[in-house]
Amino acid sequence: MDKSGFCNLGFAKVDTDRLKRRGFPEVIYSPGKTKEHIKAIALQILKKKQDLILTRLDEAVYLYLKKSLPGLKYEKGSRIGYLVKKRKTPARGRIVVISAGTADIPVAEEAALVAELYGNRVDKLYDVGVAGVHRLMHNLELVRKAAVVIVVAGMEGALASLVSGLVSAPVVAVPTSCGYGASFSGLSALLTMLNSCSPGVAVVNIDNGFGAGYFASLINK
Repeated sequence: MDKSGFCNLGFAKVDTDRLKRRGFPEVIYSPGKTKEHIKAIALQILKKKQDLILTRLDEAVYLYLKKSLPGLKYEKGSRIGYLVKKRKTPARGRIVVISAGTADIPVAEEAALVAELYGNRVDKLYDVGVAGVHRLMHNLELVRKAAVVIVVAGMEGALASLVSGLVSAPVVAVPTSCGYGASFSGLSALLTMLNSCSPGVAVVNIDNGFGAGYFASLINK
């Protein structure tokens, strides 16, 4: 560790100052890294007594890591590994995570778990897309109690605009890569969300549940 606020491991420079700077510590994005590199970065974060979150973590790598990281937990649905201290004081309001379809649930689960790990109270509402909008309307009371709403949708991505027009809370929209050919692996949903006619919608990248959970947590702090 040097005075610049990071630890130089050669293959990685671990940002140990991020917790002080941003309020949340560095998170490890697992794809593209060797399991040995992930382990070394994780150990450095824990050495600084900071919460550990690993996104897009393969179960096989988790099984390797838990031998060296006692207490490491893993959620298959969100593909997140974590070792965090329990937060005594939850954030002010509730975050509601909505998925348009069942195929969007893995991204929604990533957003929901990240928000929970950052101390938020989270409600989930899945498979309420615009093809059967009555399913959303049946749960509108729950959605309107939220301080922040995360909307996860593929296909054409229209659900984020619809939800935003019904609530007073900010909406964090997450396009997913679910859909047939002309959805262009999520690009269609991304463009729909960016072009929302309802003000109050912020959009993260395709399949970026982590970014949505993080951003919603910043809003709800």
